[in-house]
Amino acid sequence: MTRRGRIALWVCGALAVLALVSAGAGAWVYQGLDGNINSADVDDKLGGDRPVNLSPGSKNILVVGSDSRDGKNAKYGKGLVTMQSDTLMVLHLSADRQWATVVSLPRDSWVSLPACDRGGGVPSTPSHSKINAAFAIGGTSGDVSGAAACTTKTVEQSTGLRIDHFMSVDFQGFKGMVNALDGIEVCPETAIRDEKAHLDMEAGCQTVKDEKALGYVRTRYSVGDGSDLGRIGRQQEFMKALAAKAQQKLTNPAALYDFLDSATKSLTTDEKLAGIKPLTALANEIKSIPSDRLTFLTVPNYGREADVPSDKANVVWQYPQAADLFASLAKDQEVDKEKVAADSKNPVYATTVRVQVLNGSGVPGQVAKAAETLRAAGYTITGTGNAPDSAEKTTVIHPEGLEKQAGVLASRLPGVAMKPDMDATAGTVTLIVGADFTGMR
Repeated sequence: MTRRGRIALWVCGALAVLALVSAGAGAWVYQGLDGNINSADVDDKLGGDRPVNLSPGSKNILVVGSDSRDGKNAKYGKGLVTMQSDTLMVLHLSADRQWATVVSLPRDSWVSLPACDRGGGVPSTPSHSKINAAFAIGGTSGDVSGAAACTTKTVEQSTGLRIDHFMSVDFQGFKGMVNALDGIEVCPETAIRDEKAHLDMEAGCQTVKDEKALGYVRTRYSVGDGSDLGRIGRQQEFMKALAAKAQQKLTNPAALYDFLDSATKSLTTDEKLAGIKPLTALANEIKSIPSDRLTFLTVPNYGREADVPSDKANVVWQYPQAADLFASLAKDQEVDKEKVAADSKNPVYATTVRVQVLNGSGVPGQVAKAAETLRAAGYTITGTGNAPDSAEKTTVIHPEGLEKQAGVLASRLPGVAMKPDMDATAGTVTLIVGADFTGMR
């Protein structure tokens, strides 16, 4: 199985088989399934303050595995809010359709959340939290379009990427896809006992379906190191097997229809993707990409505990590596996975970056606000004050030898330049807050 089989985790099986539909499943499939796909009006909820599209012709697709707690899904996760995002990633298709990159965003990523409409015009307060909280905040009233919009706004703000399409798949549709294939074989090395995922499995190879298949891709704390990163790896392997079996097994109309019926009923997309034809076109674009130019990676990150010792549950993105990754995709530049991995081996933790914050904006209180934002992100603030001169542009200044530390800070401030200064305070990076300061990623 080539790496293309791993595409888009929760939805790759559906997309792979939609490609088969276009190859001759017939008009009866289109007529019976087209109406299953739900659409969400996302664009009208995003506002005008969005990243600029730097690479016309390329596509950035936000893919969410929806951990909805409605209806049949209610037994998964008692006491949680109605809507949760369980899996989150960005699929970038190059403008020439010769390569693609899929970036997984751990749901425990600690990021800045923008103000979102909770429903009825009631806005949320900007805050810092896990990235998957955006889906819950926007979906407070049960509106998927609101959940999609808040997640899109959060991802755009955090990555600088312009998101072109949104796609969500929920639990029950995933289970139906697996059942239509008579189950998927998995081979856990150790027994798994996970009450939260409703899973009780012995070690060794076995075929899973129904609740056991769902539990297997959801389990987290009872396997390996208990991290979301480990779960992402298991989901990738499971979906690789699902896509392979779908392409081999779905040769008769009844099995094909059952699979697609479950897949399409579980799908919610933006209005432009909501239909068999546009989804089939997308599947065919993915299928045409050479397997050696389809890259899968997780955004570089490390445990937030390194910056905030009390937080043992979340991860933060590693800078400047994360910023460089997303900047490459924004410019439609192919990503070298091995280079990303090599550059990420020795992270510079935010807490090791000593920062002096000086106000050159002329706006009272701006320096205190900036310092508090940096402190909350784990940076060590050595002092605050006024800059000698007013500054239109926010700048990061550093002495010789602190290039890496300055890069970690500058890469988190959109559009901010860094420059060396022989007279800069030794051992300290200086942030001069200019009139253009807009905050951190």
